[in-house]
Amino acid sequence: MTGLYTMALCAGAASAAGFTLPLQRVLGGSWSLALGAWALPAIFVAVIWFPHAFLRKVRTKHAGFRVEGLWRDRLAWQVTLFMGLQSALAYCVFGWLSPILRERGLDGVTAGVVVSVSVMAQVFACLLVPSIAVRCRDQRLLNVALVALAVIGLLGFLFAPLSTVWVWAFVQGLGQGGLIAIAMTIIVLRSPNAHVASHLSGMAQCIGYMLAATGPLLVGLIHSLTGSFAVTAGLFVLLGLGAALFGWGAGRSTHVGAKTIELS
Repeated sequence: MTGLYTMALCAGAASAAGFTLPLQRVLGGSWSLALGAWALPAIFVAVIWFPHAFLRKVRTKHAGFRVEGLWRDRLAWQVTLFMGLQSALAYCVFGWLSPILRERGLDGVTAGVVVSVSVMAQVFACLLVPSIAVRCRDQRLLNVALVALAVIGLLGFLFAPLSTVWVWAFVQGLGQGGLIAIAMTIIVLRSPNAHVASHLSGMAQCIGYMLAATGPLLVGLIHSLTGSFAVTAGLFVLLGLGAALFGWGAGRSTHVGAKTIELS
């Protein structure tokens, strides 16, 4: 289910990357209409979800427990920072890969297709990596290997000949998609029970995604200051080193030290 969930995330991103520019041309060159068209899937899902959210008669009772010690646990923070830094790399890809490729000389449609292919490679990795991760004694080497693929792919986009761009799309997609999937899987594997898993998930995704949001911002600032995307290679390497470091810690075969306390 984790693989299917992350696959859906990647498939949605691939669709947006591949179809926005063609939509803009079909809609008379209007970027407002092309971008606004992506509100339609959200509206469709909202209509589907509405009966489940508001019309169900069965209500979940307040759970009689609390989780203590999670925010003071070193492993929990390693999981959180691994989530955040790998997500920062992913958001840089989603937000800036197409402009990076256009700066290097690709036309807009081709750049969008390259991004779409890279994200579709993530779909494949999303399905494959969780099943591998749960069969490993620990996930340390797998985490570092996936970070390496993701960063090498980004460096390939920046500096390798454009004739090899499809190779880097596949390499980066495998690494990035695998990172998204294994970051979600790690949350479960590092939790001693479902109660802790739900709280660790909230911690990792709340703090992690706030950290991840700085990635695209930093890429934009670096480009504004230098006039080139090539300098962002240093940022990608630093994010990769951080993700590898915390991914090594988060990949250890142990559980977070949080405790579940039942309420009377």
